Amino acid sequence: MPDVAANKVDNAYGVTIETPKNVFDIGAFVGDLNFEEDATCDDVSLEGLQQELEECINDDVVVNILSKGTKLREHTKGVENNLRQVELDSIQEYIKESDNQVSLHDQICECDSILSQMETLLSGFQAEIGSISSDIKILQEKSMDMGLKLKNRKVAESKLAKFVEDIIVPPRMVDIIVDGEVNDEYMRTLEIMSKKLKFVEADPMVKASKALRDVQPELEKLRQKAVSKVFDFIVQKLYALRKPKTNIQILQQNVLLKYKYVISFLKEHSKEVYGEVRAAYIDTMNKVLSAHFRAYIQALEKLQLDIATSYDLIGVETRSTSLFSRGREPLKNRSAVFALRDRINILKEIDQPALIPHIAEASSLKYPYEVLFRSLHKLLMDTATSEYLFCDAFFGEESIFYEIFAGPFAVIDEHFNSVLPNSYDAIGLMLMIRIINLHQLIMSRRRIPCLDSYLDKVCHLLII
Repeated sequence: MPDVAANKVDNAYGVTIETPKNVFDIGAFVGDLNFEEDATCDDVSLEGLQQELEECINDDVVVNILSKGTKLREHTKGVENNLRQVELDSIQEYIKESDNQVSLHDQICECDSILSQMETLLSGFQAEIGSISSDIKILQEKSMDMGLKLKNRKVAESKLAKFVEDIIVPPRMVDIIVDGEVNDEYMRTLEIMSKKLKFVEADPMVKASKALRDVQPELEKLRQKAVSKVFDFIVQKLYALRKPKTNIQILQQNVLLKYKYVISFLKEHSKEVYGEVRAAYIDTMNKVLSAHFRAYIQALEKLQLDIATSYDLIGVETRSTSLFSRGREPLKNRSAVFALRDRINILKEIDQPALIPHIAEASSLKYPYEVLFRSLHKLLMDTATSEYLFCDAFFGEESIFYEIFAGPFAVIDEHFNSVLPNSYDAIGLMLMIRIINLHQLIMSRRRIPCLDSYLDKVCHLLII
């Protein structure tokens, strides 16, 4: 066996090759190969053999073979014999399985045929699905287009229906406006007609429409008829306020307020007629309330009890007596002129109802002037509160109140101008100032500001 510890070995080409220690010398084992004999064979090429041998140096199999001293030719023949045996065994195995192979081949061919048919069928399906997808897309586009058109038509139909509804004049509405009585149904019909009148006036496109040319003359005739009818109706109700012994507040709350939309209709669609109604109401209430307060003041004069005269005070010039003190005898007990006594109770009764003159006169009762003063202002406050709220609800204008009460204020001012300069009752004056202050507080609690300036003026007159 060659020495494995050798460091160098000469190859067939005369080149010295260094080999590492513990590596087999390949040349020692293949030294009996005749390269010249092999080189004569045309099918064998030795080119690169040395390189392959060098690569096999580190191969475990090759090293194992060489370590056992087996010659390459013998090993090769052994390998070839093994391969032939394996080949024969494989052939025998193949022959045994030939029937199965044939059956498997037939099955594969059959499956291939079926798959081919399925491929053809699926290809047809794919083509049909592609066509259906294209049709679906077209239908979807048409559906969206039709949906948009439908939506636009619905919007147009809705607007057209509203336009027709807003502009058309139904026969029923004509009958009610022309021949109907002024009642709740008439009020509702007026509201509908008012909307139509506003509609044709507000929209420029409506004004330019041909439909309006046919409808507008009829609407104008209905407007004039409605204005004339409600004017006559309201004026009749206002005349009822002038009747003697009429409860004005009940008539206002239960009758006039039910028809307050008539005033709104006139204000919107006939300002001239509204102005006439407004002026008629102001004139009526001014005269009625002025007459009521004048009659009430005259009735209170008969109930006055004189407390003091100019003869009861020192340093007072003699003046003509007032209307209230005319024909009345001064008090016999002069010490009572400056005595408060139970007169203070008038402040505790500040919010009691006003005196009813004919009841007090029938009972032969007499009162100090501060009692009559409180009663007069209690009536004024209640009447003013009711009228102020009614004017705001019925006309929507608070300013009407001041125009109406210009007459009653003038009547009361005339009365005070004749009484206060000739009043010598100091206790009564102080009580009246206190009464005015309490009345101002009452009106403030009611949140009614219409008498603020008047009460301030009266308080100023009492102080000076």
